[in-house]
Amino acid sequence: MYIFIAALLCNALFGSTAFYPKLLTDLLSEKQITSYAGCLLQAFCMYTYTSSEVVLLSVMAYDRYVSICKPLHYATLVKMHIVRKLIFLSWFLPCFSIGTVVLLTSRLQLCRSKLNRIFCDNYSIVKLSCKDTSLNNIYGLFIFTISLFPPVFFIIFTYIRILTVCLKNSKDFRKKALYTCLPHLLIFIIFSLNMSFEIINSRIESKQIPHIVAMILSVDYLLIPPIFNPIIYGLKLKEILNSIRKLISYKIRAQGSF
Repeated sequence: MYIFIAALLCNALFGSTAFYPKLLTDLLSEKQITSYAGCLLQAFCMYTYTSSEVVLLSVMAYDRYVSICKPLHYATLVKMHIVRKLIFLSWFLPCFSIGTVVLLTSRLQLCRSKLNRIFCDNYSIVKLSCKDTSLNNIYGLFIFTISLFPPVFFIIFTYIRILTVCLKNSKDFRKKALYTCLPHLLIFIIFSLNMSFEIINSRIESKQIPHIVAMILSVDYLLIPPIFNPIIYGLKLKEILNSIRKLISYKIRAQGSF
């Protein structure tokens, strides 16, 4: 569990690093300009972060599923070498698939150069091209489908199985299972809602939503998970929670001594 949480936090740092430095540079500059190569690099990093996040959440769902539904087999099904392979695949597969998407985009000749976005994303770059983009659209849709739907369906399946097992056991068992799964489920719901809005908004571009509101909501999946992941998982772990309580009580006693 600790290793998977660390991998999730490292991925959040990767996504934040791809977004915040360029954002701060744009805020401090009179003109928001970027190179074509720099824009493609940011799109690659942002898409890789998103895909890896979904895969890591599905890996964590597998870990929760085995620990609750098959606790006696946990040591066999979740060995350290299996954990290493799962984390490696969580980053390698998105890097490979997204790298191919960005490589196809880099071959396009652009007719326009203005993006109405806070950051560079592949779909917006493709729309700037004056050539046929059918291959990009088809492959992009294919990668989007296999990157999103299988992990999401797997997470839903694992929680249906977990819920089924919980309903057949005691109240204490259900409480312990809820305590174990709630942080992961919260992160999954928050990330899914934010990503759904970003995908729908980037495709539809509804004029009924104010531009500034759409821009803020489009970066929620980069802002909220890195902030809330440490809080949700940190307060869940008794060791961290006890350390926070000791720190607060120490400060209260120190203030009282004065």
